[in-house]
Amino acid sequence: MTPTAEYRQFERLVQRFEPGSHLKRAWELKGGVSARVTALEVVGADGRTKKMVVRQHGPADLAQNPQIAEYEFKLLQILQSAGIPAPVPYYLDQSGQISPDPYLIMEYIEGELLFKPVNLDSLLRQIAAQLAQIHRLDCSKPDLAFLTDHAARLAANLGSRPARLDDSLDEGRLRDILEAAWPFPHPNKPGLLHGDFWPGNILCKDNRLAAVIDWEDAGSGDPLADLANTRLEIMWAFGIEALERFTGYYRASNPLDFTALPFWDLCAALRPALKLAGWAADSLAEERMREGHRLFTGQAFERLDGY
Repeated sequence: MTPTAEYRQFERLVQRFEPGSHLKRAWELKGGVSARVTALEVVGADGRTKKMVVRQHGPADLAQNPQIAEYEFKLLQILQSAGIPAPVPYYLDQSGQISPDPYLIMEYIEGELLFKPVNLDSLLRQIAAQLAQIHRLDCSKPDLAFLTDHAARLAANLGSRPARLDDSLDEGRLRDILEAAWPFPHPNKPGLLHGDFWPGNILCKDNRLAAVIDWEDAGSGDPLADLANTRLEIMWAFGIEALERFTGYYRASNPLDFTALPFWDLCAALRPALKLAGWAADSLAEERMREGHRLFTGQAFERLDGY
């Protein structure tokens, strides 16, 4: 079989990264939305076979931040030093000689996504502790100055309403409350935010958390912003009881001021506006997600009554 142009491109990429090696096979890793992720099996010059991952960011991310590949590479290096389980970054190429867009090569981590875990409570404890560890990383250090300021990004979002609102998710009401409350009271010290911490970005092996992946949305800000996003995802994946247990485990791991959590929950509820149908696997999943969204926003509204 004649190799495709794409396969030949990956062969050149591998040889640039590790001279004397050659590509054995390549396959796309499903689940990415804003970036293309490809796994490679490579035979090194010493005859040993190993796997690695190539991450190529999409045009939307590159338009928003042309340095996104460089920033993700830097962050992965820092995470290694901090002892946070994330892929080891191997190589960054921004030359445009092999691919017109930058790409990075990183460690391939064996693991699976646990949407139906054998022990849900154990998984909730592990991911709560892991998220708390991420949030404790000090973002005031100069080597993390490249991180996006989450508060500034949110202020821009709340300061400019889109022309079309998602009435099915009550977006108008969400924005009314958030615009009136911004900036939110009782802010916490900024920490590292993963930006998309959910079960689909957590690899497990033997029912233990093995790695947190997909760091392209990372930023600096109030840890409650990240916590709220994860709370909604836990709600969708495992239900309201799991949401409450996860939150309790996180609270025990990271003593923050949680006063403003209902506001951050409503911020998280804005994310799927006009996108939910594209996020759901099918119409039944979409309806379940819509019902979960109603329960999630409902509990936030109740806690804000008389605030």
